Amino acid sequence: MNDDAPQDLDPLTTDDGSMSRRSVLRTTAGAAGIAGVGLGFGALGSGSAAAAENAPAAHSDAAASPARKGATMAGVPFDRRSTVRVGIVGLGNRGGSMIDLFLAVAGVRVVAVCDPVKDKAEQAAAKVTAAGQPAPAVYTNGEDDYENLCRRGDIDFVYVATPWDFHFEMAKTAMLNGKHVGVECPVALRLDQLWQLVDLSERTRRHCMQLENCCYGQNEMRVLRMAHAGLFGDLLHGAGAYNHDLRGLMFDPDYYEGPWRRLWHTRLRGDLYPNHGFGPVANYMDVNRGDRAVSITSVGSPSLGLAEYREQHMPKGDPSWKETYIESDRTISLVRTAKGRVIRLEHDVSTPHPYSRINSLGGTKGVFEDYPARIYLEPDHTDDQWADFSAYADWDHWLWKEHADPPGGHGGMDYMLVFRLMQCMRLGLVPDFDVYDAATWTAPVPLSHLSIKAGGAPQQIPDFTRGEWKKARPGMDSQQPDE
Repeated sequence: MNDDAPQDLDPLTTDDGSMSRRSVLRTTAGAAGIAGVGLGFGALGSGSAAAAENAPAAHSDAAASPARKGATMAGVPFDRRSTVRVGIVGLGNRGGSMIDLFLAVAGVRVVAVCDPVKDKAEQAAAKVTAAGQPAPAVYTNGEDDYENLCRRGDIDFVYVATPWDFHFEMAKTAMLNGKHVGVECPVALRLDQLWQLVDLSERTRRHCMQLENCCYGQNEMRVLRMAHAGLFGDLLHGAGAYNHDLRGLMFDPDYYEGPWRRLWHTRLRGDLYPNHGFGPVANYMDVNRGDRAVSITSVGSPSLGLAEYREQHMPKGDPSWKETYIESDRTISLVRTAKGRVIRLEHDVSTPHPYSRINSLGGTKGVFEDYPARIYLEPDHTDDQWADFSAYADWDHWLWKEHADPPGGHGGMDYMLVFRLMQCMRLGLVPDFDVYDAATWTAPVPLSHLSIKAGGAPQQIPDFTRGEWKKARPGMDSQQPDE
């Protein structure tokens, strides 16, 4: 490691505590040594979050909700439409592959694509015409050209697949221009930003969704239906994680095309990516639909993994040697719900280990654990031995019965997400999750950091629903609609 002091307070903040985007661009280009190139906005930013300590300051009493500025978006359906017109912002690894799935769903037209890297945008546009659709509008004129895409009058939905630094501004811009918006994880990095997205969704009457693909995994949807049918009894605890060895990718200038993701490890100590683990378990427990997350307590291990990897693999002249990593190699958080349930979250992308999202659920009648999938339920099992989860295939969600071999990555969950979201928009249905879920699933990012810095002291999770969580309502466990 170098001799620089860890930077909990980002040195690129402006006087009002916000990140200077131009400063971000210069710093990223210098650190990466690749100014002017990017993979889906990869060259656009090293981090637009303000100082982590200042992040929740706009709502220092996290348990108190500010006054509602509009009507709730809970249970609000989309307007029915025969064709969903989509604009895609960010065409790197994620956006460049997800466009294939939007094009694979009937009743969807990709109207516009945006990326400051012209080659990426042109490749995406070629996919659209190859699929038999009219050539999309292409926006490549710098980092702010997405604003022009959002101003178009022929777009219903904006899909954002850029580095985390830009998610908040892009979601905000889309809604202000009358568009529904879906954002890759995490939807924002600060509590005040999460509240702004909630308020803006309510005021504009546009949905802002965290596009959490793991909620659509086959195992996750099967467990969801079983939990809601009472097979686990009264629910007691669950666990989710993002434990994924990303060391090689984070130091690969061609994968992320810049250090933007690695640089977050120089800024925050907590869980940088809670959504994949939190979202599915929150669905099992009907969080925001009869229960709610009320507090989080987090602890973190020392930060050693990235520095050790750099020592072994990166030449001494590499710009990464100027970085000091403070992100805990393993973050463990306990989330408490209003009903007294406990959700354990883990995050580890800096050490060697097999991939796992844990994906566990326990109740008074038994428990499920994933990676590998196994189950133990009474009265089916009484021998203290794990049973084969495949025996419960009859409990698969209707999406997985209708699309037994879906296209796309991550075992088909990506396609399920796109298909279901576009179906809800075409048929005028309520989306499976909303802005309150997006804010709740992302809140552990700043709050886990604060908890670790406070020695594991609990941090209150805001009630983003402003009391609507007390009302039971449908979510991911949907009924198959009549097309």
